Amino acid sequence: MQIIHALSEVSARYDALFVDLWGCVHDGVRVYPGANEALAAYRATGGKVIFVTNSPRPRAGVAVQLEQFGVAKDAYDDIATSGDSARVAMYRGAVGTKIWHLGPDQDAGFFEPPAVLDDPLPIQRVPLDQAEGIVCTGPLDPLADPAVMRPEFLAAKTRGLKLLCANPDIVVDRGGVREWCAGALAGLYADMGGESLYFGKPHPPIYDLARRRLAKLADVSDSAILAIGDGPVTDAAGAMGEDLDLLFISGGLGAEETATPPLGNPDPAKLQAYLAETGVVPTYTIGSLR
Repeated sequence: MQIIHALSEVSARYDALFVDLWGCVHDGVRVYPGANEALAAYRATGGKVIFVTNSPRPRAGVAVQLEQFGVAKDAYDDIATSGDSARVAMYRGAVGTKIWHLGPDQDAGFFEPPAVLDDPLPIQRVPLDQAEGIVCTGPLDPLADPAVMRPEFLAAKTRGLKLLCANPDIVVDRGGVREWCAGALAGLYADMGGESLYFGKPHPPIYDLARRRLAKLADVSDSAILAIGDGPVTDAAGAMGEDLDLLFISGGLGAEETATPPLGNPDPAKLQAYLAETGVVPTYTIGSLR
């Protein structure tokens, strides 16, 4: 594993990047310094950039959000979202047609039928006691312990309802404040004996979607794709499972454990300890995307 100081040190070896967003390109509030410039410079050499995100939102909604955060349009070519992968599965009937939605109102776009399906099933949002399945896009209160959902989950598990998780992330740091994500709720439901279905990182459906997005731009083999991410159980596990080279961002979720300062690189000894603890085996590591 090599610690690098800039993406440009290794980017010429790859024809495309699969780049995580939260913790790598932005912090949930604003773009990180250097990220726009590094990605735009890579694209200027002919490289393709696909943002691969566990956001439950459709691609168009993420694009609007990125503009609000200050992510430049010339920093990427396309977006693959967990939400898009999960929406297709939902409209094909993965958890039934009568759905209890667990998530904030801002995720309502998830229920727009995907254009890629010619015959989407008629999905209805209903109360839990009428539901055939659950769609979880995130907690109603991202700061509350996921355990607050135990009563509802017990009732759902007893009825054998499946839970479709639109965002497998466990936690994210929004401007320095750690928040729970849908993955934490899906994990709790599974721990309680329920069945949770996943479509984002580290699971194959979102990588299949990312490859389809990339194939519309260029013919790129897996050996010429570099995955970039900061989440050990999502980005890193996904890249390793897909046999993609990985540039690990130590200044994201693992910033404290790896002693990575803003715009700096990790302490080598603490980085090695963190990688050993989490099971992450990166090709390269950098403190932040720059």
